[in-house]
Amino acid sequence: MSISVSIKHAGKAQNVELDTSQPLAAFKQTIYEATGVPVDRMKVMSKGLVLKDDTPWSKLAIKPGHQFMIIGVAGELPKPPEKPVVFLEDMGDSELASTLRLPVGLTNLGNTCYMNSTLQVLRTIPELNPALEQFTQTSQGGLGATLTAEMRRLYQSMNQTTDKMIPAVFLQRLRMVAPQFAEQRPGQGFAQQDAEECLTSILNALRESSLVVPPNGNGEGSPKNLVENYIMGEMTTELKCDEAPDEETSTSKSTFSKLECNISITTNYLQTGIKESLDQKIEKQSPSLGRSAIYSQKSRISRLPSNLIVHMVRFYWRRDINKKAKIMRKVKFPFEYDVLDLVTEELKQKLLPVNTRLKEIEKDRQERRKVRKRTRKVQPGASVEMPIEPAPPVSPTVMVGGPDEGTGSQMDVDQSGSTIPVIEPGTADEAEIRRREAEELTSLVHDDLKSDAGANVTGMYELVGIITHKGASADSGHYIGFARADVFTPRRPEEIDETTDQWIKFDDDKVSVMTEVAVGALDGGGEDSAAYILLYRSKLPL
Repeated sequence: MSISVSIKHAGKAQNVELDTSQPLAAFKQTIYEATGVPVDRMKVMSKGLVLKDDTPWSKLAIKPGHQFMIIGVAGELPKPPEKPVVFLEDMGDSELASTLRLPVGLTNLGNTCYMNSTLQVLRTIPELNPALEQFTQTSQGGLGATLTAEMRRLYQSMNQTTDKMIPAVFLQRLRMVAPQFAEQRPGQGFAQQDAEECLTSILNALRESSLVVPPNGNGEGSPKNLVENYIMGEMTTELKCDEAPDEETSTSKSTFSKLECNISITTNYLQTGIKESLDQKIEKQSPSLGRSAIYSQKSRISRLPSNLIVHMVRFYWRRDINKKAKIMRKVKFPFEYDVLDLVTEELKQKLLPVNTRLKEIEKDRQERRKVRKRTRKVQPGASVEMPIEPAPPVSPTVMVGGPDEGTGSQMDVDQSGSTIPVIEPGTADEAEIRRREAEELTSLVHDDLKSDAGANVTGMYELVGIITHKGASADSGHYIGFARADVFTPRRPEEIDETTDQWIKFDDDKVSVMTEVAVGALDGGGEDSAAYILLYRSKLPL
């Protein structure tokens, strides 16, 4: 049944049609078309009370001419699109890839899941793509340069299509660089390989080809080797003889491209496993005792790379079955990783000021995000008019609602009162706040770290990539890659409050979306997919 009613907004009344067979949401759409007040910022009042969306019209005893008060700030009316609408079926491959914003998969060419998952996860290294884009193969580059050039071509093709790619040429080049990946088994084709060994081989080839990261946008600095500066770190190791306390402690330095996470019967967390690999007891010849003795080996990181790779040591050699077996123990890993406990005391003191302030800023951002969620339905700088005459002065917060005026009929309305907050003029927006925060953090970075291109300057990392293994041994099973979604589609300024809990699953040519909760469950505990390689990148303010 359609009834002509009156709506009053901003001091102006006009008549509209109310279809009592439709819910309040439909009436709000009619009001929006008449007043321009968006539905999500609109409150409808009748006789001083705010109506709920599920209020039955039958309880309001509505008659022709019934008056409703409308609260809300009129927004800009919809405009026609600036560009003509283009349908998906009319787009080319490159346009589709950009519009759908979903990466493509790689075809399994016969037990090549170890390579496919590695290639997908390596794309999460932010410096890799610009380095590949400016790479030029030379005759002096050797086989490593050949593999690097093919990697550039493959990644370029993956960015320009929505169809799965066939990495046959890259596989051929990989087998030239590392012949073990060409191993075949009688009657079974090519053998399954280890993703960690594949990762190591690719990184060695990139390093050998002198793949460099171009200078920053200001043209400052010189090109730096991608692997040596952005992926490799430095370890300081001390050896002290337990049986000869007076023997001089020896100190040595070495480079590393990944941290090992040893898994024992007591390992439940990533941090514990890494510390077990850094603090060990070894036996070696003692110069002071003239015999073998037990030494305490303590290693700490003296340089952190921008991209930190962690290898979960899940495979070990079993002599009884003459093959690699898998450690299936559940080991929890963090999505945000503070590594201050793993570095030398000297490096810790350099990292501590910016590390501490970054954690404080992260807490502040969470609080601001909560405030914005409570106020996001009201435009900044907007005023709110109280539609009850005489109108009171406008204030930053307006309370609406009140007691029933006694109409003789029961109404299902919200009488508790509701608050419509208005952001006060002059409040700095989030982008400006973050710019100031970034400047503050930059000022806290130690000069030694500022001058070290490719070094982590905060001691904080965030997880962006995972390679998992499914199965009971290294010679069988299946590898799958996972990458955080915003690595491929960075958030736009207007998405600043969007969560980063979406991940992309790369199961060869099958690409799908997962939540962070589901990814967190990849911590082992059985033959199902368990985290094997973790890739962290430096956590910096944006």
